Amino acid sequence: MDENYYLYTKKLFKKWAPFYNITEILTYRVRPQVVDFINAKYGSKILDIATGTGKQVFAFAKRGYDIIGVDLSEDMLQIAKKTNKYANLEFIVADATNIPFDDNYFDVTCVSFALHDMPISIRKKVVGEMVRVTKTKGVIAIIDYNLPKNKIRKNLIYHFIRFYESKYYPDFIKSDLHTLLQESGIKIEKELLIMFGAAIIIKGKK
Repeated sequence: MDENYYLYTKKLFKKWAPFYNITEILTYRVRPQVVDFINAKYGSKILDIATGTGKQVFAFAKRGYDIIGVDLSEDMLQIAKKTNKYANLEFIVADATNIPFDDNYFDVTCVSFALHDMPISIRKKVVGEMVRVTKTKGVIAIIDYNLPKNKIRKNLIYHFIRFYESKYYPDFIKSDLHTLLQESGIKIEKELLIMFGAAIIIKGKK
């Protein structure tokens, strides 16, 4: 199962890397919202998981935070590095199920629009690793898709996103993300619905 995930993911993002920034049309306003909502203290060490082409780390770096972005896809990170204009960030090729940092290292860990691209077995490992590398009482932030309660909007949003997202999206959107976070040792503190209810920012503490 996991081997199939890695093969599928590498092929998918190698194919999509040159066009991936087009999706920022949908999420570009979310990036500064995430920074505002997390509201990390100045001087915080921040890690962004599955950073892709770097849009979320750029939003943090623009505010002066020292941040590291990790991603499994070298193709995505190549684009991130080419467009980077900040000295206070670093990109590392790494598997989020085995983050190459010590326990309790970061003040904040963040994952934006990535958990839905993972099967549940990988999702659990990634969230567990985020908890491991985050300091006690540090912040863990999850930004991902959500479905509104209104049935018409729910169906429209589901089918629209399903059209362009990975094969793991349907399973993710039907799963209980809150329970996963709580069972992983994350205390959910605040939530913010964004993109007209099609996505959510969850801020928790270890």
